[in-house]
Amino acid sequence: MEEKTYKTGMGVIHYWQAAQPGAAWLVFLPGLTADRRLFDKQAEALGARFGCLVWDAPAHGASRPFTLAFTMDDLTGWLHGILEREGISRPVLVGQSMGGCIAQAYAQRYPQQVGGLVTVDSPPLGRRYYTGAELWLLHHTKWMYRSIPWGWLQKWGVAGTAESPYGRELMARTMESYHKKEYCALATHGYRLLAQAVGSYEDHPLPCPALLLCGEKDMAGSCKRYDRAWAKATGLPLVWVPGAGHNSNTDNPGFVNQQIGRFVERLP
Repeated sequence: MEEKTYKTGMGVIHYWQAAQPGAAWLVFLPGLTADRRLFDKQAEALGARFGCLVWDAPAHGASRPFTLAFTMDDLTGWLHGILEREGISRPVLVGQSMGGCIAQAYAQRYPQQVGGLVTVDSPPLGRRYYTGAELWLLHHTKWMYRSIPWGWLQKWGVAGTAESPYGRELMARTMESYHKKEYCALATHGYRLLAQAVGSYEDHPLPCPALLLCGEKDMAGSCKRYDRAWAKATGLPLVWVPGAGHNSNTDNPGFVNQQIGRFVERLP
């Protein structure tokens, strides 16, 4: 995949893309604190059939340094600018965790420009799915993170997101790329963004076909409860990923790749 950059007023976004002439596009959006490597297994397996683009979200991976002052509208606007530059029309957005929230926000803002949406261990943006206490906690994670020793944060960050040896090794390498202060600031900003998005984005039906994927062993927050409620309220298909934790696309990539491929091939 070819590495490219997109300049903004707060920093430079790095992304990677490879086209397949005449094929649909998959746009991979990693979750909070994760980088492009989260979707290595998907790009490798699906890149022969579909065009693929993956970014290091602002303040993640190679997209650093980056000012932590951006909003959800900034993120969706920058993503739109990248897709326009590359001539990518109506892609399927594949977002893991926070990446899935960005995908939902993008679909609401640009409803005519999304062909489909796949969320991987991602909560919905609708306000009705969250308790007041949960939203309050999302707004107030700063001192909780700062009070935890960095070694413990690293261990919990790995054990709490992945079940497989590959998934845990990948997350360990990702967390090692941060310093504690940087990691805490990024996590705090990300959770605040999620809380603001939940409060500001309307709970409208998605404007495109969608598929919800969630790991059977996902223990990150209340993601499993959110996805059950989301599927029940909207009728969206929810598929449980066998043996997988919160990063289910790294724990069981073969199953996830199969689900994504089938979903895309069934689109109009």
